[in-house]
Amino acid sequence: MMSSFPLVSILITLMLASAVCTHGENRVNDTDGNPLRTTAQYLILPLSPRSNGGGLLPVPVKLQPLCPLGISQSSVKALTGLPVSFSYPYAIMDTYVNEMEAINIEFKSDAWPGCEEFSKYWEVDESSSASEEPAILVGGKKHERNSWFRIERKEPFYGGVAYKLTTLTGTIGTVPGHWDQAPQLVLTNDTAKTFLVKFHKVHGDTPATTSRQEKLGLRMFPFY
Repeated sequence: MMSSFPLVSILITLMLASAVCTHGENRVNDTDGNPLRTTAQYLILPLSPRSNGGGLLPVPVKLQPLCPLGISQSSVKALTGLPVSFSYPYAIMDTYVNEMEAINIEFKSDAWPGCEEFSKYWEVDESSSASEEPAILVGGKKHERNSWFRIERKEPFYGGVAYKLTTLTGTIGTVPGHWDQAPQLVLTNDTAKTFLVKFHKVHGDTPATTSRQEKLGLRMFPFY
């Protein structure tokens, strides 16, 4: 009787090859059309130039207590916000950021408004005081599920692809915030509030310009 081992081995090889091919097709791209890497830093920018705000900044979601900080778009559209990095909750070999896979998002900047006792990882507010559309906060823990986000392809647009940030329970959207009504990031199931984004790589040859923008962006809020 012919052994089934060679056949099983061939099937496993084909399945792995198929998974690798599919994996590559689902990579998230930046504004230059290059795959996002866990070893690089990016600005998360609003897709539409008609957006009510600019790049993303850590800001308080309420007056008392100020910490942990939330995340809002800059009220000045020209400001690109603070850079972030993407990583996986657990150690894996892949250095590319793939669609629909759980990732951590972490602010990467020396220009920081305070609340240093908290991490710079993003998280969904799961406190007892959280609203029906909980805020996206800064201060998460890498292995906690409320610090896991996903990047989903939303729709094509001229020059690239639109993406949205999601979690296991909803989509990242915006609502008017407390400071100059700048759009504040929240978890929502209201598709009309979805925050469509693009990712712009921060190049190592322009650190001074980026730093000035970061500091200026933080000074736009009166509590800094």
